[in-house]
Amino acid sequence: MGLIVQKFGGTSVGSVERIKAVAKRVKSTVAQGNSVVVVVSAMGKSTDTLMQLAQGISATPCRRELDMLLSTGEQVSISLLSMALQALGQPAISLTGAQVGIVTEPEHTRARILHIATERLERHLQEGKVVVVAGFQGTSNTPDLEVTTLGRGGSDTSAVALAAALHAEKCEIYTDVAGVLTTDPRLVEAAQLMSEITCEEMLELASLGANVLHPRAVEIARNYGVQMIVRSSWTDEPGTQIISSGTQPQVLQDLELGRPVDAVHYDLNQAKVGLLHVADRPGVAASLFGELAHQGLDVDLIVQSIHEGNSNDIAFTVGQEWSGRAEAVATAFGPMLPQSDLSSRSVPEVIVERNVAKVSIVGAGIIGRPQIAAQMFQTLSDLGINLQMISTSEVNVSCTIAAQDCQRAIAALCAVFEVTSSSDSRLVLAGHDGPPVRGVALDLEQARLAIRNVPDRPGMAARVFQTLAQQNISVDMIIQSQRTHQVGGLITRDIAFTVAAMDLEVAQGLLQKVAATLGCGAVVSDSAIAKVSIVGIGMLGQPGVAAQMFAALAQRQINIQMIATSEIRVSCVVSQADGVKALQAIHNSFKLG
Repeated sequence: MGLIVQKFGGTSVGSVERIKAVAKRVKSTVAQGNSVVVVVSAMGKSTDTLMQLAQGISATPCRRELDMLLSTGEQVSISLLSMALQALGQPAISLTGAQVGIVTEPEHTRARILHIATERLERHLQEGKVVVVAGFQGTSNTPDLEVTTLGRGGSDTSAVALAAALHAEKCEIYTDVAGVLTTDPRLVEAAQLMSEITCEEMLELASLGANVLHPRAVEIARNYGVQMIVRSSWTDEPGTQIISSGTQPQVLQDLELGRPVDAVHYDLNQAKVGLLHVADRPGVAASLFGELAHQGLDVDLIVQSIHEGNSNDIAFTVGQEWSGRAEAVATAFGPMLPQSDLSSRSVPEVIVERNVAKVSIVGAGIIGRPQIAAQMFQTLSDLGINLQMISTSEVNVSCTIAAQDCQRAIAALCAVFEVTSSSDSRLVLAGHDGPPVRGVALDLEQARLAIRNVPDRPGMAARVFQTLAQQNISVDMIIQSQRTHQVGGLITRDIAFTVAAMDLEVAQGLLQKVAATLGCGAVVSDSAIAKVSIVGIGMLGQPGVAAQMFAALAQRQINIQMIATSEIRVSCVVSQADGVKALQAIHNSFKLG
């Protein structure tokens, strides 16, 4: 047998009785011949209670003192669990993050792990002890050895980082659910437990709000080959295995890299096809992409921005070798689409650009760091590179640019984000097998903003998103329209994006100021939206997955307001009133129940 890291969340250690039950489970694992490191969270809602105490003292408490306060919650859990193990006759010792050697960057309330000094841990394990570690915390890599905390999901991150540093056989995450489900069982009764899921898929689902695992923990598992299992604290069911294809290096320095971006990807074999002035009504996207799938054309990026009047634009990319067929399908199919009542054109307009490259940055560290996308846009702007398409997810920002600019763009982005290599991410992921769709996610807490008539020149997107980033407003889906307008002699485009609903008012005020400065048009908003997404590594190289999603929505007469994609995810914005119905329709369409 080997070394196992087990993590138990706050619910699992929420009472004395539950702590005793956890101790019995841990002792059972040791009895099977394993060495065990246990990582625990604070009991129940004690972290929330501590935060309320702090806010009772100050509306804006000092972040350093917050770390000093919040780190005490886990110390209660580890000492009690260690006592419970000792009461069962199992030698155990509790260690804080500082005692166990978890070293972080000097960033209070959201530090990232740099390395773990494992000597003390290994000594206690050799003595036959279970080591009970306080999750969520560490100590800074500064002479003052400040107490730091890792932010939301920090105990997951601690557990997986320890498993990587100790070269553990596996890391078991115990929670109050049976494992990872295909969707939220509160909204879809037929949601099913997955027996396995890849790290890449789990990273997307976690970033979309699947609260079983935090994206940072998944990213460490992927980068260092940690085999994870998500299981219930209350049963002996096998749970869900998180499959990692990475390999563990012998020395783990800069474990979380301290950088938000872990890769820059590019693809020079892209062509862009746009269909402009199509009717903004249910079924249009389903019909178009259904026909493309019928022709065997594998679509990469898909973007649909906000509507204008009763019409909309849809653009997508395909491999250059398929651009002729894609153009033929769009041209022939355009007249068959229902026309906008207000369109001045007899048929939708088809545009094709063949010398296009896709450039992407990826990494779980993009989540919650709005300056990252702005930094990417500014880097390209500084090179005089104009952005043709923008499509984003929480862990991926993709742009299409002129192919001739690709090498300059890659070199600059790798330098800015301190990434030493780049590759086509579709090729990186292509070795995995899996169903077309693993899971479906719904986010009802978003709002949409759009800024009309943004001058179509380098630097505009950077200015817009830097303004928001300076106020720490995170942006989710970003989509740049394909349709252009000439305003005052300038070519302009619309840029639309989503933000957390609670940030809408502040973001709208900031945008109105920047729009006036840049000479843009009106700023429009909509708080009554929902985002529904599908995730699956099996959609790579399999035409028709997006079309099936769009068809499921069309059959329920649900209009798609925006579309954005990454390699293994498709997201649509629909009306908030249609959100749950959309989730249920898509889950049923892919037979996930």
